[in-house]
Amino acid sequence: MKGNSPILTTEAHSDAEAVELSEVEVIKDKSNFLRGTIAESLVDGTDSFNDDDKQLIKFHGIYQQKNRDKEDNGGLRLTGKLPIGKNMFMVRGRIPGGLLTSQQYLAWDHIAERFGGGSLRLTTRQSVQLHGLLKEDLKTIMQEIHSVGLTTTGACGDVVRNITAALNIDGNPLYDQLHATARQFSTYFASEAGAYLEIWLDDTQYSMSDSVSEKRESIFGKTYLPRKFKIGLCLAGENGIDLYANDLGFAATFAPAQNGENQIDGFFVFVGGGGGMTHNKPETFPRAADLLGWIPAASLFSVATAVVTAHRDLGDRSNRRHARLKYVLADRGVDWFRAEIEKRANMQFDTARALPAWKVPDYHGFIKKPNGKYNFGLYIMNGRIKDMPGHRLKAAIQMAVARTGASVQFTPDQDILFLNLDENQREELVSTFKAYGINTDRPNELYRRALSCVSLPTCALALTESERSFPHVMRDINRLAEKHNVLDRAPLVRMTGCPNGCARPYSSEIGIVGQQNGGKYAIFLGGKYDGTTVGTAVLQKVQMNELPAHLDKLFAYWVAESHPQERLGDFIARVGLDAIRALF
Repeated sequence: MKGNSPILTTEAHSDAEAVELSEVEVIKDKSNFLRGTIAESLVDGTDSFNDDDKQLIKFHGIYQQKNRDKEDNGGLRLTGKLPIGKNMFMVRGRIPGGLLTSQQYLAWDHIAERFGGGSLRLTTRQSVQLHGLLKEDLKTIMQEIHSVGLTTTGACGDVVRNITAALNIDGNPLYDQLHATARQFSTYFASEAGAYLEIWLDDTQYSMSDSVSEKRESIFGKTYLPRKFKIGLCLAGENGIDLYANDLGFAATFAPAQNGENQIDGFFVFVGGGGGMTHNKPETFPRAADLLGWIPAASLFSVATAVVTAHRDLGDRSNRRHARLKYVLADRGVDWFRAEIEKRANMQFDTARALPAWKVPDYHGFIKKPNGKYNFGLYIMNGRIKDMPGHRLKAAIQMAVARTGASVQFTPDQDILFLNLDENQREELVSTFKAYGINTDRPNELYRRALSCVSLPTCALALTESERSFPHVMRDINRLAEKHNVLDRAPLVRMTGCPNGCARPYSSEIGIVGQQNGGKYAIFLGGKYDGTTVGTAVLQKVQMNELPAHLDKLFAYWVAESHPQERLGDFIARVGLDAIRALF
């Protein structure tokens, strides 16, 4: 399929004037298509990679990290038994749509038990991460992941990342079509150069001595993309994946086919979304995606390729803080970008077609499908699957998957959906979780889509706590929601330890974003529950013990002045941010 498009063989910036490249761009350029000296470093007897290779291993799905705790925090520690300050690694899977067979899930669980301190961390892009890994174990881990038909390549780095896709909640066959597209995208936008196969899987079909010209990346080019690139797929009108937070989003429409069954006939195309910013740098900002228009299904891959290659060719390669596709849209305008994609893909968008209103589907608990089988959505605080005293979550999920044989789907909200359970499997699932003391009730509205990033102690970018503090933050907000009687329309809350935005705080109604060492946060308000807008920083350098008092004022004003059942984000949009700022 890649060879059919005339825009695929265009080298990035081939006709652009010379610019002073960022350090990472230089590293990519001289890496021999992501090889660097990774293979040599794996056998050099050290616990780390050099600075260049630390950038390159990201493209292979790996981050080098350290345990940043100054002391052992006992039950709060998430990194196994590694010495404080020791180099360690995080590995992330490339799992399109978050779908795993029971065998594949159990493989990740087994690897976590052997190498990752007994902990798995679900991500907001329907994948899974392992933390606290040792360098000498990385190759074995990669090969065990490969043995069950999975990979980590492209899960990180300046490439098209893991493809997210809407959840298969009620058994609608349209979701199967979406998931098939997610898998096709994942393959289509995968690296072609062979470095991953050589280094991690000992694949001899690629020789390290082959000429660079024989390992050309037909889409990405020699230096790949300027920054990461995220793609999401959903049905038009159902935004359970935060579509507007993606660089490129497709919302599928459908129509009856000749056999009478609904088939996807086209897509609304959204571009230029993304979180990530730098405090006190107004040239950086979160941004909700813009709608380019509607396309027929036959144009899907040509449009996707056009958008990715436009980012490749037009993205900022001198300043990584300004390198995401959202800045191309912001700088050049939506109309200009639409015309550019039409030219590259040799098509035209339908800009007159009406977009349906968005809703956010709920997947928690048991959902009976038309065929009589069940899906079951299990809420997982912070996406952290780990056994703790009195809460053996990892063991419970492992046993439930092993006993039922069910496939699972990770959700964009860091939960798990067990798929296609018959009555016997349903009973087995309930009894297993009961035996391990795991609550299978649906969470209340406040917790249902709340997210936090990993942050300390492993993330190198973290300024403040997130995952380890989030349960306490949520407890305080839950008390306020009860006090003001708004639990039935409780706000969407998300928290990160830095402004990079991994838990999508800007697409929430209350975004808590790490701002400064010492536990100070910026509070973003004004995002909407359906994810169509981003919030604005209203409070700066707030200590967490100060947040309840601020939110108490906000909730009181909201209840006093809102319409019945009006959500917080809609209320703030109606009254304006100036009225909200006046409260504080």
